[in-house]
Amino acid sequence: MRQCTTKAEKNAGESVKEVLCVYNRTRESFLSLSVTAADTHLSRLKGLLGRVRLKNDEGIWVSPCQGIHTFGLFFPIDVIYLDEDYRVVEVIEDLGTFRITPIRTKSASVLELPTRTVYSSHTQIGDQLVICSPEEIKDFIRSSAKPDAAVG
Repeated sequence: MRQCTTKAEKNAGESVKEVLCVYNRTRESFLSLSVTAADTHLSRLKGLLGRVRLKNDEGIWVSPCQGIHTFGLFFPIDVIYLDEDYRVVEVIEDLGTFRITPIRTKSASVLELPTRTVYSSHTQIGDQLVICSPEEIKDFIRSSAKPDAAVG
């Protein structure tokens, strides 16, 4: 399964804060259009600390990660554990503040999203996600679209 490449992967070594889209290929629904990667030690350590809330379409993608905590957060979040192929291995909806999630050894990364994201996107364990730039997601969806039946 081909995943989109991110600008950070293309420009290895450069510090690029790229906005990413998260698309549930299995359910054909978007989870977010504005996720930022937390892929350095400092960005993973900071996470969502200092934020008062997440907007409906924001989130962070913590990688590598097998579990998180919400100490210091002032709002609940939805949590999605992903394996190395971006397949959902665990889902936690409405995780409250000052909590610790279980460690999932099969997890390679974790998405932290606003509450009700999992519910509204119908995301479930086993779903295949695509995470890439807005430009790449357009191409991905176009290439995945089924051709319309001929009208005649």
